[in-house]
Amino acid sequence: MMRSLYAGVSGLQNHQTRMDVIGNNIANVNTYGFKKGRVDFQDMISQQIGGASRPSEEVGGVNPKEIGLGMSVASIDTIFTQGNLQTTGVSTDLAIQGNGFFVLKNGDETFYTRAGVFGVDSNGTLVNPANGLRVQGWMAENVNGTQIVRTSSTPTDLVIPVGQKDPPHATENVKYFCNLNKNTPEIPENPTPDQVIAGTWQTEVNIYDSYGSPHQVQMDFTRVRGNPNQWTVTVNVDPDNADFTQTRIGFGNTDGMTNTYTLNFDNTGKLTSVIDSAGNVSNPEGEIVLQTSFTVADSNPDENGNPYRQTFNLSLGTIGSMENTVTQSASKSTTKANYQDGYKLGYLDNFKIDQSGIITGVYSNGSVRTIGQVAMASFTNQGGLEKKGDSTYAESINSGMANIGESGTQGKGSLIAGTLEMSNVDLTEQFTDMIVTQRGFESNAKTIQTGDSMLETVINLKR
Repeated sequence: MMRSLYAGVSGLQNHQTRMDVIGNNIANVNTYGFKKGRVDFQDMISQQIGGASRPSEEVGGVNPKEIGLGMSVASIDTIFTQGNLQTTGVSTDLAIQGNGFFVLKNGDETFYTRAGVFGVDSNGTLVNPANGLRVQGWMAENVNGTQIVRTSSTPTDLVIPVGQKDPPHATENVKYFCNLNKNTPEIPENPTPDQVIAGTWQTEVNIYDSYGSPHQVQMDFTRVRGNPNQWTVTVNVDPDNADFTQTRIGFGNTDGMTNTYTLNFDNTGKLTSVIDSAGNVSNPEGEIVLQTSFTVADSNPDENGNPYRQTFNLSLGTIGSMENTVTQSASKSTTKANYQDGYKLGYLDNFKIDQSGIITGVYSNGSVRTIGQVAMASFTNQGGLEKKGDSTYAESINSGMANIGESGTQGKGSLIAGTLEMSNVDLTEQFTDMIVTQRGFESNAKTIQTGDSMLETVINLKR
């Protein structure tokens, strides 16, 4: 009889534990990145009244007689199912779609979280604004003018230098693709102004010098008299000041003799060759690249006292191709595309984070540059993590070591910027568990009350 009392007590205590977990789940129903808990019960050791016996020739076997001594909590699990995603529109808010955790640092202590409520502090460091924990990742390195993120290195604090200067970059490459109208009239020997305009296809593209000052590159395409598939191109940088800039164009290391070159096409409109101002002919196949130079005003002369000249590569496309190259066909002359890689001085105005966690800076001069990448961690047994408050976790001896890497690798999910992961608590499920827990608690209380009544009856036998 006393056993039923102690069994009822264990039931009361452990159902109260389950109620505590349910209450915590409901309290965190709107906590970003929260993962619900679940209580699992198991029976306790049983007292054996009689043992089992094996069958004999006369009778069969007998099962053991055991009385259970109550129940206990088997485990309190953290359920890491995916929570719903809520769009916030804040560029620093991040959500993980799939497995994985963000990595946070407090000095030498490392924490992990699913709550991606981040912001930038006064130093530009990406942090959790609620507690100042610093988000970990990899900062981009400049390798030969290219921003590279080394995800194999040790993660560090991510710093987004809002307002940082982006120094001007002189144009090094210009890609020029267009179509020249086969029906463009030839310019006669003594043309009128209208005939010059009608027989010239003029295009313009802006480039930048080493100071970040813009310059206009103007190219005038004219048909060669007597040759239906040949065009002469005159190039001027800053045509209003052409006498000073002294544009020169040519192949290889030469600056060229003048500012002209010649295009030759076949009967299908494909480019067959290019002749520079010194008479050099292009290779019969491959990409056509001409070097173009011009004088930059208000610059110090070189060591020989010559004016400072800037050179850039002018790409006309590939010989024999109709794609991304200069062509000639009987349709309107157009500029299909042009590209140049120079820009003026700018400042970091904005940044964005893609699904790989790469942070890309957008500068006021139009340039786009990789700043860094957010790191993610995964665990062999994420259920073994210890909760440390503030929606963070820490490694335990049963979680395994953190496998830190970029998103989308080794089982890690993808990142979604401007979005937060909601709690995975289902109120319907929690209220149902609450009812079941309440009934279990009441039933165990009734067991104690009934056992007490039986003891009272035994005591009253003496009266």
